[in-house]
Amino acid sequence: MSKVKAAVAQYDIGFFAQWFEFEDKLTQWVSQAAKNGAKLLVFPEYGSMELTSLFGESVYKDLGKQLHSMQEVYADYEALYSQLAKQFDVMILASSFPVLQSDGSFRNRANLYGVDGLIDYQDKLIMTRFENEQWLIHAGQDIKVIDTDIGRLAINICYDSEFPLIAHQQVQAGADVVLVPSCTDTQAGFYRVRIGCQARALENQCYVLQSPTFGEALWSEAVDVNTGRASIYTPVDYGFPDNGILTEGAADTAQWVYADLDLNEIARVRQQGQVFNYRDWPLQNTLRGPKLD
Repeated sequence: MSKVKAAVAQYDIGFFAQWFEFEDKLTQWVSQAAKNGAKLLVFPEYGSMELTSLFGESVYKDLGKQLHSMQEVYADYEALYSQLAKQFDVMILASSFPVLQSDGSFRNRANLYGVDGLIDYQDKLIMTRFENEQWLIHAGQDIKVIDTDIGRLAINICYDSEFPLIAHQQVQAGADVVLVPSCTDTQAGFYRVRIGCQARALENQCYVLQSPTFGEALWSEAVDVNTGRASIYTPVDYGFPDNGILTEGAADTAQWVYADLDLNEIARVRQQGQVFNYRDWPLQNTLRGPKLD
C-alpha cells in the first residue's frame, strides 16, 4: 500500500473512577479517527499512565507503586486495543505502557495492533534522567522494523528520536515512516523531540509522526504537565512543505491531526530531490576527522 491516511493524537490525560470510562474514552478517539478515514492511528508515550487514577491516590502519587499496579490492567489494555483495531479496521500504535519483565524490571513498551491483534512492539532504547534516576524504568536493546500492510514501520519512543543512528538503521532496513510517541513536560522538551524528529525526516528523507501527551493532570506524579503538538514531518524538498511540517495540532486543545502519506513520494524525492541526504549519508564515513591533542 503506497498511500495511507494517518491520524496522530494530541492526547489528554484523563482521570477515571471505573475501567469502562477509559474504554469509552479510547473508543471515542478511535471511532473519530476511523470516521475521518484514517487507517494508521498513533497514540503517545505514557498516555497509559492515566490508568493509575483507577488505583487511588496512594498509588498514583507513588512512582514505584504505580508501575506495579498498572500490571493488573495490562491484559485488558492489550485486549481493548486489539478489539478496537479489529472493530474499526485500523492499525493502532497504542500509548506506551511500562511492562513488567521476568527479571522484575520494567520496559517502556509501545505496541502496534492490527486487525488480527498485536503485530509487534518496540521498547524504548535510551532512557531520560527521570526514567533512569527516579522511575527506574530500564532500556530495551533491540532496534526493530515492523512489517505491516502499509509497509515497514519504525518506532522511536520520545528521547530515542534525538539519536540519529537509531532511525537511520531502521530506514536502511526499509522503514519509510517513523512513529514517535512522546511525553514532555516543558516547551524545551517538546522542541528537543520536534527538532530530533525533523532532523530524522530530513536526513533519512522519510515521514516522521509525533504524538504527544497534552494538558495538565496535576493529580499524577508521572504525567502531571504535558506539552506538545501532534505533528507530521516530511523531507524538506520538492513536493513537500518548505518547513518540513505537513500538519500540526493547535496549541490549546486535545485533538487528532490528519494527513495523507504517499510512500511513492518518499521514493521520488530520494531519486529526484534537490539534495540526496539519505543517499549521501555514507559520505560522512569517508571524511577525515580533526586531529586530537
